[in-house]
Amino acid sequence: MPSYIEISYLDIALASLLVLANGLISVLLKLKLEKSLLVSAVRMVVQLLLIGYILKWVFSVDKWYVVLFIIGIMTFIAGMAAHNRNRIQYGGMRIDALVSVWVSSWLVALLGLVVVLQVQPWYTPQYVIPIMGMILGNTLTGVSLGLDRITHELTQKREQVEMLLSLGATRWEAYKEPAQNAVMAGMMPTINSMMVIGLVSLPGMMTGQILAGQDPEQAIRYQIIVMFFLSTASSMGCVLAVAFVFRRLFSASHTFMYWKLQEK
Repeated sequence: MPSYIEISYLDIALASLLVLANGLISVLLKLKLEKSLLVSAVRMVVQLLLIGYILKWVFSVDKWYVVLFIIGIMTFIAGMAAHNRNRIQYGGMRIDALVSVWVSSWLVALLGLVVVLQVQPWYTPQYVIPIMGMILGNTLTGVSLGLDRITHELTQKREQVEMLLSLGATRWEAYKEPAQNAVMAGMMPTINSMMVIGLVSLPGMMTGQILAGQDPEQAIRYQIIVMFFLSTASSMGCVLAVAFVFRRLFSASHTFMYWKLQEK
């Protein structure tokens, strides 16, 4: 008897019929989301099946440069997504988002995989790619929320910031409150998730391991460790992004260069 239930393409087809319920809701409420639902569902299936075949090949090759190439592409996509989600932008925002995601996620992943989990060899794709994917996804959210909040704060509180500077405040004193609000916004989703995990939500990684026949206690231990990775990478990425905004929009002469903020 297998330790888990194997999923066939017929099972996937049957499960896809559930999406019709979303389409029905859209039709009844005249939301006009039918096309978006269809496109998103098809894209999801194609992307996941494609990455499944890619990962199967990567696992069989088991080469460090292949693993680095894969997580490099994942990091680039995450950085671009963190930038593109923001309505108010400035010159250099794309590189700031990319560096914030890259530095924070790779540093946490390195410490987690090498020091905490002690994966041998360090490039074992079975561990590196899934854990890196989860870290990148959370870091992307933190960086995106942080950038979105700080640009909105600076736009809405431009007069307050300029008044503080005119009264003799340093650039950091004028920037401190918007920065605090932005970092809080970026960290809050992970904090909320950690507050209810195990009581309200059962994370995907833990659920997947249990469904695959793993010992529930070990699955929970893995999930606890991964949540620590996610919270650290997310907060670190958000802080880096907010710091980059400070460097971009406030000059050494304590001038707020608000004209660099542009709504796309």
